[in-house]
Amino acid sequence: MSGIDDAVTAIRTGPQGDRVLAVFDTLAVVDALPRKRLPGKRRRRGDARRDAMLTGFRRDHQRFLREAERAWAGVPEAELEKLGRGVFRTEMHGRVFPEAWQLVREHRSAGHTVLLVSELPVYQVGPFAELLGIDNVLCTKFATDNGILTGQLDGPPLWGTEKAEAVGEFAAARDCEIGYVYADTPALLESAGIRSVDPSAFQPRTAPSPIDYARTVLAFIALVTGAMTGVIRKSYTRDRQAMADALMHDGTTATLRTLGVELRVVGAENARAPRPAVFLFNHQSQFDVIIVPKVLDGGVTGIGKKELRSHPLFGPLMRFVGVTFIDRSDTERAKAALAPVVSTLREGLSIAVAPEGTRSYTRGLGPFKKGAFHIAKQAGVPVIPIVIRNAGDIAWRDSPIARSGVVDVAILPPIDVSTWNPAAMDEEIEEVRRLYERTLLNWPSA
Repeated sequence: MSGIDDAVTAIRTGPQGDRVLAVFDTLAVVDALPRKRLPGKRRRRGDARRDAMLTGFRRDHQRFLREAERAWAGVPEAELEKLGRGVFRTEMHGRVFPEAWQLVREHRSAGHTVLLVSELPVYQVGPFAELLGIDNVLCTKFATDNGILTGQLDGPPLWGTEKAEAVGEFAAARDCEIGYVYADTPALLESAGIRSVDPSAFQPRTAPSPIDYARTVLAFIALVTGAMTGVIRKSYTRDRQAMADALMHDGTTATLRTLGVELRVVGAENARAPRPAVFLFNHQSQFDVIIVPKVLDGGVTGIGKKELRSHPLFGPLMRFVGVTFIDRSDTERAKAALAPVVSTLREGLSIAVAPEGTRSYTRGLGPFKKGAFHIAKQAGVPVIPIVIRNAGDIAWRDSPIARSGVVDVAILPPIDVSTWNPAAMDEEIEEVRRLYERTLLNWPSA
């Protein structure tokens, strides 16, 4: 079976319930590291523990075991868990397959039991399971003594037939039938009762090419040049908002054109009315600050973390268009900084804000904060969801380098928050978040 759409159709039309087991091998969750180190990633010299962990992600299993048994002997498990999370954040999160996120969500929606099986230990694969919402993990185990690794394995490594046997034992213990398998291990693929998928068909998470680096540099130049052109073009009006709108229009247009990024927008009419409004966008990439202004096309400012104020490129531009900067580490200061935003909305200028507060590692969503909803309630304006499907494919979470491609954006109808109880809006906010989840899983047609 080929194609993510075929896989999704099979899940939605197939058996439902927790007695159906969906098995994801490591290779179906994260693209393996290349033999050479990724460009732009700095590693500490002589860190044998970290090097062993990265060797495992390169799928050189025998070498990984040799290095890990030697380098990890005598190391507390807690220290390796911390190291694994660090490696995930700095090296691996950008290599998570978006297909994995979507398929896991589909299986969970179908009520299936989802299992991640890996030849790697939990120190490496645990962060991926947590990120994707996979509760069950089978992996190679290292022996410990009072929480300290001994340098030996606890049982056989989960390779080949051992991996398939472990999955079979898990299914028997849970009274499940192995329904779906996403793996490249023949023994596992053959165990699938409904569908098996070789994840080699998934989109490779390759490192940026030299062309991507060059194009991104040119795009930053285009952003500054376009922004200045926009301000000059409207300077005769002496209207700061007109100049700010032109800055955003010309700057974002020039940037996206130079990057080779096309925006494919559904529900564009919701961006134009009603105004003013609080526009909420899910946050995947730092290039969202280019995508959202382009989609909204004027009459809007934003809210950003205080660190952006001193950004050499985005800082001056964001200050010119009236962005409010908040200190996320200080709740009281953040609330005080948001107070003038209500006045901004009442004066007719819309606000764009990321309710997650930070960028996501996948197409999935983090928890939504309440601030934007309180602002909309106080100002008497609706919230309008902007759902961005794949900006992370253009530029990973912490990557300053962008690739060319198509970004899908859905602008949903406005949501009236006027009747919400400010003291008890948790459930309403969670329902908005679920609306994003449903939209990401069932993308609206044009």
